[in-house]
Amino acid sequence: MATREQTASAGQSVYIIDGARTPFLKARGRPGPFTPVDLAVQCGRPLLLRQPFAPQAFDQVILGCVNVISEEMNPARVAALRLGLGEDMPAFTVQINCGSGMQSIDTAARYIREGSADLILAGGTEALSHSPLLLRQDAVEWLSDLQQARSPAAKLQAASQFQPGMLKPVIGMERGLTDPIAELNMGQTAEVVAHLFGITRQQADEYALQSHQRLAHAQAEGWLENEVVPAISRDGDLYRADDGVRPGNSLGALAKLDPVFEPPHGQVTAGNSSQITDGASWIILASEQALKDHGLKPIAKIVDSQWSALDPKIMGLGPVLAVTDLLKRSGHAKDEIDLWEINEAFAAQVLGCLAAWEDADFCRTVLDLQQPFGPLDRERLNVDGGAISLGHPVGTSGNRIVLHLVNALRRKQLRRGIATECIGGGQAGAMLIEMLEEAHP
Repeated sequence: MATREQTASAGQSVYIIDGARTPFLKARGRPGPFTPVDLAVQCGRPLLLRQPFAPQAFDQVILGCVNVISEEMNPARVAALRLGLGEDMPAFTVQINCGSGMQSIDTAARYIREGSADLILAGGTEALSHSPLLLRQDAVEWLSDLQQARSPAAKLQAASQFQPGMLKPVIGMERGLTDPIAELNMGQTAEVVAHLFGITRQQADEYALQSHQRLAHAQAEGWLENEVVPAISRDGDLYRADDGVRPGNSLGALAKLDPVFEPPHGQVTAGNSSQITDGASWIILASEQALKDHGLKPIAKIVDSQWSALDPKIMGLGPVLAVTDLLKRSGHAKDEIDLWEINEAFAAQVLGCLAAWEDADFCRTVLDLQQPFGPLDRERLNVDGGAISLGHPVGTSGNRIVLHLVNALRRKQLRRGIATECIGGGQAGAMLIEMLEEAHP
């Protein structure tokens, strides 16, 4: 295992001014109503309209997106133009799998810290329902032979090699969610983590049920209303809320689901995994100078971030490395963190992280800790549910968990939080956020 330590430069402070996200819409077997850029625009318009400065005041736009569709190359630039930020607005797209939405924030924060920017729009967007259907390799080769054939006889010969099986497409997302080095898909890596730390099927299902219950409660209480902006499709349909939550879920119903990745004895099912979902999220970041120039009131400060890496076969344990290094550098003890957001890629993966922090051998040999990191207070973790009930639009989730962490800290009048996610390919990101006293309601 390896980690790459990074230190926040002693430059300008970086403030979070505002943010919003779309409802997260569950993929339902066909392309959804929004493309990645559609989602970014639907999210960005109401967010920008409520700001006291013109959209052209941004220095640049940074957007995380993994599943870029061919009609929207560099979706950051396309979204910036559609949002009316001006033709002279630099905009670029970042991609680090599940960490893309957080990477956009981190990259923006570094520009601001070093003094090369004062106001940046950083986000994430993903429409997994628009994942392409790919031709099989034998179909590609057949079409190539047919195209290169010159004479009628050669064309007839090439055409005769067609097989009906060539018509069966490959789902692009299946390839994208399979690690080419470990040769395991993401669900299988969660099974490895579950095996290493003895995570049971019942524990995973109990965690999944809690995620649905917490999100349903947050929706019922109206706690997400300041975070989620409605989205209107091109057909005029209105989408107000996340639609993947199942308030009536039960352990009995979850127990009936078959293991998806390692049948018949695996722990990972559709019910205790994150949902395939479409959604977008934006956060506005500003320097001290931007606060003065535009009369802005900051909500929170980005204190530091950490990116770490490990064996792709156990990519789900990445948050353990990133968070531990982040806390070592900050000097904060675990109990000084008021709220935690760990992206719920899989219940077994989140539970595996919690178990790793309590495992003395793992903490000593991997984290270089003389004593176990210790248990996390589950009442401080993913307090309003997570990707199991909400969904995991890959390029968006890292941005959403930072945005929601800020909103949850503000609601509860707490000070400090960490957002973190595992990243396909064996990486992880973590971000330390501190609220400003004047931001508390």
